This record gives sequence, structure tokens and C-alpha cells, in this order.
Amino acid sequence: MEQKSTEKPHVGKTKTLLADDHPVVLEGIIRAFEKEPDFEIVGTAPDGFQAVKMVKALKPDLVIMDISMPNMKGIDATQEIKTWNEQIQVLIYTMYSDREYITTLFRLGISAYILKREPIKEVIRAAKVVKYGGTYFSSGVRKVLSEQLDALTMGDLAEVREMQNGITKLTVREKEVFALLADGLTPKEIAERLCISTKTIETHKYNIMHKLEVSSIAQLTKIAFKKGLIEF
Repeated sequence: MEQKSTEKPHVGKTKTLLADDHPVVLEGIIRAFEKEPDFEIVGTAPDGFQAVKMVKALKPDLVIMDISMPNMKGIDATQEIKTWNEQIQVLIYTMYSDREYITTLFRLGISAYILKREPIKEVIRAAKVVKYGGTYFSSGVRKVLSEQLDALTMGDLAEVREMQNGITKLTVREKEVFALLADGLTPKEIAERLCISTKTIETHKYNIMHKLEVSSIAQLTKIAFKKGLIEF
């Protein structure tokens, strides 16, 4: 059995892998990122199988992933990538807004989900948010998640109680920071909004993740959606 990677993402220039079977889409994304000095495209994959293989070889920080691809779908590739190294961020860029796709990928811990009807600049914006520790979902995707997680809250009382117990451990300030982190703001942006230092926000972030027993912003976002702490 292959060992699960525990490497953390690179903190400087973000190494980015693109996975899409449409050459025109790949070309458009590459051209857009050429203008972004904080990102480096390290490779492109025409299907999910190659995406997983290249992730393990190139160890990117971010994967921009389509859903519908030959050989292995984006959902399966995302699951394999997250199982191998959950620190690798996955941004879904797809034409599909199906509830099943959105909720399944959300549970897998993706950091962003953008629909292809959005302009390419939305992908750039999402990538920047993810780079600095946030999450980003298109408005239509957020609506689907909100509705789905409302339904889950009504049906999974054990999970709700567990979340409530974790939330009650947070201080008033930690709850405020928690909601802003889950809503996609970076620690720096939160610091500016709350008029406190970025270092203080990072401390709050550590305490929040420790108290809620999560290891990523994506997991924080999942809890925040279920608790209704993110506005739509």
C-alpha cells in the first residue's frame, strides 16, 4: 500500500497543476496565469488518472480540476489526491452544477468550486483566495451547499450535536474569526477588518482548528455552512 504524503504546500510561488481534457480551456487558463507572478503552472493533465500520477510526481500546491474527463473522473481523482496528501488544495472548474457533484466534492475537502460559465478571472480570484488560506465557491454553488447542508442538519442530529459542542468551546472573538475564515477571507483581510494584527488572527486560527479538531480551512468551511455562519 502506498504511503500517504504528509508534505505541506509550498509557501512561496504556488505550483499549480491543471487537469482538463479540453485544450482550449487549458490554453485559456495558462494564458490567464501567465500574468500572475505568484503562480507557476508546473504541468497539465488530460484526464484524472494522469492528474493523480502527476500530482505524486510534481507535488503541486494547487490542482485546478475539471469533473468530466476520460479514464478517471475529476471526483475520483480528487479523492485519490486528498487521500494521498490532504494539504494539496483542489479548485474545481467545471460546467456541472449538479447537487451530487457539488456535495460529494465538498465532503472531500475541496477549497473552491467555480462554474465554467463564470469568466476566467473568477478562477484567478479563487486561486488567490485559496493560496492565502481561504475557500471560494461560486454563488450558485453556495446556494446548493446551503440547501443541502440545511437538509443534513435536519437529519443528522449526532453530527449536529458534535458540531455544537465544538462551537461552544470558542470565544466570541474566535467565533467571529471562524466565520470570516470559512467565508473565504484570508488572515490578513480579517486582521484589517477587525483592526488587529495578522499574527493575532493566525493565533485565533490555530486555536479554532484545535478546538474543533480540524486540519484545514475546507473543514472549517464545512462546519460553518452547517451552522449557518456563512451568509448567502
